[in-house]
Amino acid sequence: MFTDFYYVLKAYGVPVSMNEWYTLMEALEKGLAGSSLTGFYYLCRSVLVKTEAHYDRFDLAFAHYFKDVETPEGLPEKIWEWLDKELPEMEITEEMRRNHRQLDLDELKRMLEERLREQTEEHHGGNYWIGTGGTSPFGHSGYHPGGIRIGGQSRNLSAVKVAGMRRFQEFRTDETLGVRQFQVALRKLRQFTSRLDGQKTELDLDGTINKTCQNAGRLELVWERPRENSIKVLLLMDAGGSMTVYSRLCNQLFTAVNKSNHFKDLKVFYFHNCIYDWLFHTPHCSLSDYTETEYVLKTYDPEYRVIIVGDASMAPYELTRVGGVIDWELYNDKPGIEWLRRIRRKFEYSVWLNPIPRDYWEWTDGAFTIKKIAEIFPMEELTVDGLERAIKKLRSRQAVANL
Repeated sequence: MFTDFYYVLKAYGVPVSMNEWYTLMEALEKGLAGSSLTGFYYLCRSVLVKTEAHYDRFDLAFAHYFKDVETPEGLPEKIWEWLDKELPEMEITEEMRRNHRQLDLDELKRMLEERLREQTEEHHGGNYWIGTGGTSPFGHSGYHPGGIRIGGQSRNLSAVKVAGMRRFQEFRTDETLGVRQFQVALRKLRQFTSRLDGQKTELDLDGTINKTCQNAGRLELVWERPRENSIKVLLLMDAGGSMTVYSRLCNQLFTAVNKSNHFKDLKVFYFHNCIYDWLFHTPHCSLSDYTETEYVLKTYDPEYRVIIVGDASMAPYELTRVGGVIDWELYNDKPGIEWLRRIRRKFEYSVWLNPIPRDYWEWTDGAFTIKKIAEIFPMEELTVDGLERAIKKLRSRQAVANL
């Protein structure tokens, strides 16, 4: 039942498990969706979707699969003429709600075919014929909880139209959304100390409650040493050239990192295309303002989490040759790929974030260098989802191949 819909959901990126799918089937057997597609839509979403970040993908899949389930096609023209009028919205009483049972979709189709064969004139009001007003299951401007609206304006949008409205696009995390989403992702990189050092300046609420209870209600404040984030971050960002088109996205990440005041230490350097002998202090990559890469490797301890942001797209010689640096006034004594290997060997907690979508990595300009760099660093897309995957790798020591 609806097996194809399961695979459509998977194709649109909704992570549906078999257990959840079987739960949905059980719910349908118990009639929890009623007899309407709208009921089925809300039941599916509540059972199959685990996070609001997947609502938009679910709506896309639902609208795609059920796009043709709408007002019946092929109705005689005279039916449309009879229904071509609007009536004021009718008042629905509790008695009307009690007197109407939900109808099975197959039963509705059979009943509609019967009405089409029998009906010879228009009807307004009543509870049987296709018409307007009344409580018939067919027509519009009336009331029937499990009927089929034909003509008129929808008073309660159909499930397909609800899904097609795409109200949850901003909930998605596979898109590059903004500073706030990046901040939320970066917060997961926190790693707190064990409260062993420092002054006791933070109120321990649970401890205060316990002590106060032990004192028969006499207030006794308990203080604790505040925990601090022990994570240190080294952010290296490609600037200029092919990265210009991604400047807004990179600025969002940069802003998020700088607003994340929960890091113990944050160092930011820039490079152009590839890392060589110099790491620059500004995006202009000026030789008047830099730190030697060798100094960074010798000075910063290996516990720093290194995040490198760049499209990894360059001419092969820029990555593999001595003197391959593209800047005319510079000359690198070691190939860029050797510097990258040294960084990876020193900082095991390191990742590369690429603003180019993953689907393009194998055929875009610079595919060769993207592949080579991805063999050195774990590489993820510069999206919120990609950043979250990268953070999981930054929180656990990764095995470093023989580089």
